[in-house]
Amino acid sequence: MCSETGSRYTDILLLALAIMAIIANLLLYFPNGQVLEPAKITDLVWSFHGFLGAGLLHGAHFVILCPPLCLSVPLQMLFPVLLAMQGTMGAMYCVVVSSLGLLSGPFCDTGSGNYTYPFRNNTLEGNYLFNQPTWATCREPEHIVLWNVVLLSILLGIGAVEAVLCLSQLASGLCDIFCGTCIRKGQRWVLLEPRNFQVIFP
Repeated sequence: MCSETGSRYTDILLLALAIMAIIANLLLYFPNGQVLEPAKITDLVWSFHGFLGAGLLHGAHFVILCPPLCLSVPLQMLFPVLLAMQGTMGAMYCVVVSSLGLLSGPFCDTGSGNYTYPFRNNTLEGNYLFNQPTWATCREPEHIVLWNVVLLSILLGIGAVEAVLCLSQLASGLCDIFCGTCIRKGQRWVLLEPRNFQVIFP
């Protein structure tokens, strides 16, 4: 990209967010710090939206790129765009799944001994998120509603921030491709014709 320093800072920030997303997703498997049977864990947690969507797919942004001349100029311009597109899709996946998880609520025992989704059929107007006293409906695991709300909200926020960062990288990369110039450490890549590139040293 034209701003290599800015792109590197963005990559570092994306890596930090990806690590946070993976940790948050991991904690969803241990409600209130308890180890439960897989069948008693909220189903949307198994979508791996934190591990994959906001996590591993963004790890590629921290890859140390090759020196300028090891790849052709078109590939150097295209590579960040592909990474940004991949990251945007992963971030949006995390946002969608986290939103669905918040709306449907946790999988919990309401006191009958059977696990169910007591809030899944609620409308937005009477949703449990805006009616905290109803959280006591879930008896086990203890504090499962608060646990899910906090972690899913964190994942939702991380996904949203990652989407914005990746979209900015995508726009910058497309600008490089279509404008045809990119400044990189004292060298200028100049697009002479649609398929002919030249390196100009100052």
